[in-house]
Order: sequence, then C-alpha cells, then structure tokens
Amino acid sequence: MTNEISNILINTINPAQFVFNLLVAFMAGLIISAVYRLAVKGPNYSISYLNSLIILSMITAVIIMVIGNNLARAFGLVGAMSIIRFRTAVKDILDIIFIFFSLAVGMAAGVSLHFVAMGSAIIIGLVFIMLSKLDFIYPKKKEILVQFSYEKDGREDRPYIEVFKNYCKTYDLINVKSLGDRELLEISYYVYLGKNQDPEALIRALRAIEGVNYANLLFDEEKF
Repeated sequence: MTNEISNILINTINPAQFVFNLLVAFMAGLIISAVYRLAVKGPNYSISYLNSLIILSMITAVIIMVIGNNLARAFGLVGAMSIIRFRTAVKDILDIIFIFFSLAVGMAAGVSLHFVAMGSAIIIGLVFIMLSKLDFIYPKKKEILVQFSYEKDGREDRPYIEVFKNYCKTYDLINVKSLGDRELLEISYYVYLGKNQDPEALIRALRAIEGVNYANLLFDEEKF
C-alpha cells in the first residue's frame, strides 16, 4: 500500500521533456522581457530586471519539475524557500506584475503545458503593449519643469514669457536663483504644454532668446 502511494506521488520526467520545458520557459520569458522593454517607461526601467524575468521563468519551471507530484518535495522546497529574504524594494507595482507573469509562464512550462505558457505570454503581452500605447498604464503627464539661465544685462523685459504663451497652456514661476553674477539668473517654471505642442520645440525657442545660456526640460527625472 505504501509503495502504491509513493508511486502515485512521484512524477518522473525524461531528459528530452526536461530540456523542452526549459526551452519553452526561456522563450516565454523572452517574450515577457520584450514586452517589458517595449511598454515600461521612466526611471524604473532596468536592464538587470529585464534579464531577471527570463531567468525567473526558467527557474520556476525547474522548481515545478523538481516538485512534480511529490508532496514531500513540495513541503521541503517551501521550507527551504522560506529562509530567503528579499530586501530590494519594488518601486513600481508593474514590476510585481511582471514577476508574477514570469512565475505563471514558468509554472505552465514546468508542468508541460507548453501551449498555455507560450499562448499566455503572447496574448497577455499584446494586451499590455496595447494598454501602454493607449496611455492606459502610463497616462501622459503634461506638467513639466523648465529650467534656464537668463542674463538680464540691464534689460527689463522678459522675452521668455512670450515663448511660454506660445507653447504652454499655463506657466507658474517656482524659483529664481542668482548664479554668482547679479545679472545672471537661473529661472524655474512649472508649465503645462498646449495641445500637440512639442517640448523640444519649447526648449529650442528658449535657447534662441538673447541672454539665455542654457535651457533644460525635466519630466519625471527625464531630461530633454
């Protein structure tokens, strides 16, 4: 009786199936990493995280194959994994979603559900890219920070105001700082661009003003 139960709980896997499962996990992880590369924007983008998604899918497939239908192995691995502590803070909820995405396809590949692994990676990936392109995931933010230097040189007018009027819906002065010389100022504005206005065109217009030495535009830690 004990031998019959043991035979039921232990799952054997041949070398060819093992290699094919890992290959499917790798391909599915590659699709997930490609989706991450195409859809994720901003400072949270990480090459190391991108590569980790592929490896995570393969490792998950290995774990599932090791466990098989063996309850003793399952409880043993749960105990072993419980000693691992992840101290890296996840900055974006989408990073967690991609981790679960990789785990899911890795599990599917590990139990030889190859169609499920590849199909889910492709379909969910396409949905994610579509939502990203439609700005469903990352809605467009129009508020940006503009910093530029302006040398007054005795002038009382502010020609940059006309540029803001042409390119921006609203513009709010937030800081004026002297750069050593009393006539040289660093000026910062929060602006909302007008409809269909190009931020790079705004910067070019500011740099064309006499007295402006440099102009930078910052948006979510990205500089134009």
